[in-house]
Amino acid sequence: MEWLDRLNNSLEYIEKNLDNELSFENAAKIACCSVNHYQRMFSFISDTTLGEYIRRRRLTKAAFDLQNTNMSVLDISLKFGYNSPTAFTRAFTAMHGVTPTKARRFGTSLKSYPRISFQISVKGEKELVYKIEEKEEFKIIGIKESIINDGVYNTGRIPQMWSEAIQNGVIYQIASYSNNLYSGMMGLCSNFRDNLFDYYIGVVSDQQAGVLEELRIKKGIWAVFECIGLSSIQPTWTRVFTEWFPSSGYELADAPEIEWYPHSNISNSEEYRTEIWIPIKKRCNS
Repeated sequence: MEWLDRLNNSLEYIEKNLDNELSFENAAKIACCSVNHYQRMFSFISDTTLGEYIRRRRLTKAAFDLQNTNMSVLDISLKFGYNSPTAFTRAFTAMHGVTPTKARRFGTSLKSYPRISFQISVKGEKELVYKIEEKEEFKIIGIKESIINDGVYNTGRIPQMWSEAIQNGVIYQIASYSNNLYSGMMGLCSNFRDNLFDYYIGVVSDQQAGVLEELRIKKGIWAVFECIGLSSIQPTWTRVFTEWFPSSGYELADAPEIEWYPHSNISNSEEYRTEIWIPIKKRCNS
């Protein structure tokens, strides 16, 4: 698959530049997609963020240098992009459990994160139900929190946000703003940067936000995926990025990614129908 070759070529670029200035933009250009799309694709395929993968690979190679060269800790820290030995020591210790100085000693246990390569088997054993829609501009009113995007914290914190909003009654305050357009609750991922993104719990509304947060979403094209059962939502996200995008001719557009929870009875969570909205644009090489 051509797209798989491009992804692996981008990984080759990353590997060759771990001890140089490394650009997400260049990696995405090699993969023939936008930076946002590249980072999201990488996360779903590898189960870690691009930034975290690079950090682990650099600290893995730094450990090799500490044990196999006479380079100083300062020189190694600068080689792998750390501005000071203090910052390097902090990151190194967090990953390896020992300081760089102790890492030089024989018998010290260290962690090695290997280079990855993409080898994806697209089974297609179950259909993905989707439609392409143009949506007019709309406004979200709700609450917002900046979430650490590390594949672990975000999957725990987002359900906590929902639970807290229900327990403290904020969810009902948000619901009171809902209008008839896309009635129901939404969860939105927006403003991705480094290892953070903004997560909103909100409703579509034309009212004034008051003390709540407001987010305007511009007119655009969306791929809308149907999910039947709450347990199908996360697997659908993964399949969209690993199966649908590679062969669709589309990539992510610069707009929020949305889960829509229509107003209905969810007493049977495995029959409850939700939707995932993915903002899309034609891929540059399509």
